[in-house]
Amino acid sequence: MTRHWTPLAFVYLGLSIAGLIGTMAFNVMSVVLMRDYLGDLVTSGPAVTSITIDLLVAAVAASIFVIVECRRLGMRFGWLYIVGSAVTAFAFTFPLFLAMRERRMTERRMTPRRTTESTAARE
Repeated sequence: MTRHWTPLAFVYLGLSIAGLIGTMAFNVMSVVLMRDYLGDLVTSGPAVTSITIDLLVAAVAASIFVIVECRRLGMRFGWLYIVGSAVTAFAFTFPLFLAMRERRMTERRMTPRRTTESTAARE
């Protein structure tokens, strides 16, 4: 069974666990302290910390995905999506990456590949 678990899968799993533990700790604290969870979203408190950890872990996992996918698909300057998120917002750069990824995948599907058989047939 472990042959299907790649190191990258373990990284994503570790981030998932960190996100669960980090956010749930503050979610439970919010309930125990009888805080106004939605009110805390615009002020401060455990809910804000929970959402911050939630988004941070998701952004780290998505950043790893961006770099891995850029390398796999041969997309240049993948690191710019990560740096750009610090300058603008990850809510901007990640969907932009997804759009460029889709474009690249479509381009690859539409480009005919030369196989050994077709090369041999032409010679």
